[in-house]
Amino acid sequence: MTARPVVTVYSTTGDKTSTTPLPAVFTAPIRPDVVQFVHTNMAKNSRQAYAVSIYAGKQVSASSWGTGRAVARIPRVGGGGTSRSGQGAFGNMCRGGRMFDPTKTWRKWHRKINSTQKRYAVCSALAASAVPALVMARGHRIDDVPEVPLVLDNALESTKKTSAAKDILQAVGALADVEKAAKSKQIRSGKGKMRNRRYTLRKGPLIVYADNDGVQEAFRNLPGVELCNVDRLNLLQLAPGGHVGRFCIWSEKAMIKLDAIYDGPDAQKSIPRAVMTNADIARIINSDEVQSVVNPAKLHPKSYLRKKNPIRNIKALAKLDPYAANARKAEAANTAVRKEKKAEKFKARRLARKEFKEQGKKFYESVSQQGDVCADGFDL
Repeated sequence: MTARPVVTVYSTTGDKTSTTPLPAVFTAPIRPDVVQFVHTNMAKNSRQAYAVSIYAGKQVSASSWGTGRAVARIPRVGGGGTSRSGQGAFGNMCRGGRMFDPTKTWRKWHRKINSTQKRYAVCSALAASAVPALVMARGHRIDDVPEVPLVLDNALESTKKTSAAKDILQAVGALADVEKAAKSKQIRSGKGKMRNRRYTLRKGPLIVYADNDGVQEAFRNLPGVELCNVDRLNLLQLAPGGHVGRFCIWSEKAMIKLDAIYDGPDAQKSIPRAVMTNADIARIINSDEVQSVVNPAKLHPKSYLRKKNPIRNIKALAKLDPYAANARKAEAANTAVRKEKKAEKFKARRLARKEFKEQGKKFYESVSQQGDVCADGFDL
C-alpha cells in the first residue's frame, strides 16, 4: 500500500498542472485472498442456467426382457430387422441413453456475498492499483507512465473523439498498454466461438471518471480499455481474474470524489484497517515491551533419562525388586554353566566318534591289502 501525501495531476498533453491529496483508501491493506474470494463469487452471478433436455436419451420405446434370458435386465429396444433392435436403452451406460444425473436449470447458480467483504475487496484492489510493482506484475506496460496512480485533469472527461483519446494516452505514456492489448486479440479456442465469445483480449487501462461528458464515447472503442464511474467501482474491473494491480487512469474530479466516498465527513463506506500495523514478527518478539514480560530463557534445561524396561533391563529390575533381580542373575549364571557343560559333553562325543572313525579306517586299510589268502592256511 502507498502512503504519499499528494499525487501529481497531469494535463491531457502530459504536463504537470497541480497536485491533489491522495485518498486514504489507497492506504487500505492489500488482501489478495479476500479479492480472489469475492471475485470468484461475483463472477458466478452473471451465469446463465443451462440443462440438457428432459427427453434426451428417453425418446425410444424400450422395456426390459426380464429374467431367464441370460441377459442384463436393462430396458431394450423392441422391433426387429435393424441393429437398433435389442440394444440397451435409457441407462447412462447404454449407447444413446440419458446421462447420469441430468443437469437441471434450478441448480444454485448465484452466490450471496457479504457487503463488508465486497467493500474490503474493492478497497484492497484500489490500494494495489497504486503500487507500481503490482501493476507491472499483472502485465501492464507502464514503463513510460510518469506516476502511479495516474491522475489527469478534468479535461479527460470532456474528451469526445477516439483520436483525441489516443493522443491523450500517447502523451501520458499509456498507449503502450493499449497496443499490448490490441496485439493480443486472437480467436478463442473451443466452442466459445459459436457463443458470441469469438475473440480473446488482454486487459488494458481502466478509465475512472466522475461525470460522463463524452469520455465513454471517446475511449470505448480502444481495445482493452474499460471505463467505470467512481460511484460504481466494480471489482470485476478493478481486479480482473481476481488478480490485483489493474492499471487505472483517474480524472481529478474522480480522485477527489473517491476521498469523499471513503474518508470524508459524509463518507458512505469505511476503510478497512489492518489487524497488525507492524508485520515484522521478529521485531515484535525482540522488542523491550514483549521481552520485559516473557519468561527468561532456560539456558540449561533439565534432561531426563530414558525410561528402561525392567523386563529386559536387569538394573531397572533391581530398583523395583532386588530379589527378582538376584533370582534372574542366578538363573542366568546357571544357564551359562549348563551351556558350558553341554558344550563339553558334545565335545567328548565328537572326539569319541572321531577315534571310532579312525579305527574303522585302519581296519579297512588292513583288510584291503593284496596277498595270497591261503598263504597261512585256512586257520584263522
